Amino acid sequence: MLNWNNTDTLDAYKKMLSLKGQVKISEVLSAERVKTYQGKMAAGLVYNYAAKEVNEQILTVLQQLADEAELTEKFKALYEGEVINTGENRKVLHHLLRGQLGKDVVFEGKNLRQFYVEQQKKIADFADKVHSGKITNEKGQKFDTVVQIGIGGSDLGPRAMYLALEGWAKKNGKLKMCAKFISNVDPDDACAVVNSVNLETTLFILVSKSGTTQETLANELFVKDFLKKANLDPSKHMIAVTSESSPLANNPGYLASFYIDNFIGGRFSSTSAVGGAVMSLAFEPGVFAEFLDGAAETDKLSTQADIKKNPALLDALIGVYERNAQDYPATAILPYSQALSRFPAHLQQADMESNGKQVNRFGKPVAYKTGPVIFGEPGTNGQHSFYQLLHQGTDIIPLQFIGFSDSQSGEDIVVDGSTSQKKLCANLSAQIVAFACGKSDENPNKNFPGGRPSSLIYGKSLTPKTLGALLAHYENRIMFQGFVWNLNSFDQEGVQLGKVLTKKVLAKNIDGALKEYADLFGI
Repeated sequence: MLNWNNTDTLDAYKKMLSLKGQVKISEVLSAERVKTYQGKMAAGLVYNYAAKEVNEQILTVLQQLADEAELTEKFKALYEGEVINTGENRKVLHHLLRGQLGKDVVFEGKNLRQFYVEQQKKIADFADKVHSGKITNEKGQKFDTVVQIGIGGSDLGPRAMYLALEGWAKKNGKLKMCAKFISNVDPDDACAVVNSVNLETTLFILVSKSGTTQETLANELFVKDFLKKANLDPSKHMIAVTSESSPLANNPGYLASFYIDNFIGGRFSSTSAVGGAVMSLAFEPGVFAEFLDGAAETDKLSTQADIKKNPALLDALIGVYERNAQDYPATAILPYSQALSRFPAHLQQADMESNGKQVNRFGKPVAYKTGPVIFGEPGTNGQHSFYQLLHQGTDIIPLQFIGFSDSQSGEDIVVDGSTSQKKLCANLSAQIVAFACGKSDENPNKNFPGGRPSSLIYGKSLTPKTLGALLAHYENRIMFQGFVWNLNSFDQEGVQLGKVLTKKVLAKNIDGALKEYADLFGI
């Protein structure tokens, strides 16, 4: 039996709290530390934690915490199909989308790994037929654009993944179709996208696991209205990604339907049909397969009990130390790669929706801090924005940098003796040291206190495989932290109350303050 106890009952957790403030990063950061405080990730990436406030004693206690909390054992229980989502009484199987880590997972007589692979093959076959012109519009014209209609996990992850690989795909001749996304129920969102494409040659992907998501269905009808006004048959321009039990399944109103199940959470669905359909159509099925391979490599590493051989676990535990021992309120995700422009937004949902909880997995209150606030922006843009607070604000906010030595495009120019890519990487390197070490100055406005801890994930270039590895690293980091805090990281009741009240507003079944707010908008 696994130990599902709150973290404050664990001896190692109490030891960890006693080590608060033991390391001053400005005093210990050195060339030798940069070389040694790092570990290999999947797909050629490296996790460097030299600028984190840890030493061998703290790392030893974090290993003890991982062992006492049975973190890798809990991961094994998850990928072998135990019910981990206690709030909804569901398995959690997004790892099974990209590989078989343990025994077969069977539900109601269905081998779920085979089911997921079958859907991947169906998507690949459909994408190949679209690209070859075997599937066309009514006029026999090839589709050249794909638009995904979804919200939350049906938008943020797939959008971030597409944008991350769009430049790479152009450079490598893999961009088969341009992709766009509609998510907000604000009609201006859908209108802007629809007006930017040629409807005749556009294929729409409707993504809703339940088939009842209010914003997504509203946008579907909005798009269908545009198609009909253009004398186009919506059923020849739409496919669905949904569950087999939803009203969208096997519906003649769609060219094709691809399936996920209730064991794939929305924010963890980029490696499912939710991300697979749009990525396979925009690029090609082989690109999506490489993306899955990178994620699978990370998942395999994440089974290691030794935290120095398991970068996702080590990253998670250092984050727990920062949140609970150091009492830091937030974490900034800072990719020095424009391709990852929406990656922080995706992680914001994935992390905060997972671990923004105040009760444990059994519904009992916890007496310790849980998930931090997650935010971020690509460098160097962020340097001219919120870095002011990060450097000189009253709160210390841990930082997670991501960088690559090579650009995706390969296009560059030499100015003042260096390329733009080298300038980008120089800025990244400088910021790590500036945050850690600071600078003393007699002028208080120019004094930098330093002591701002950071980690760095780096590699040669951002490719489908490295992107998959990077995504899975953060997914597994979130999972391990949820296990430490004894949370159910796989439901999201916090998003439900607003939806319920919205329906009451639209039904005019309201009074008091809610009615007054609604009246402001003439509802």
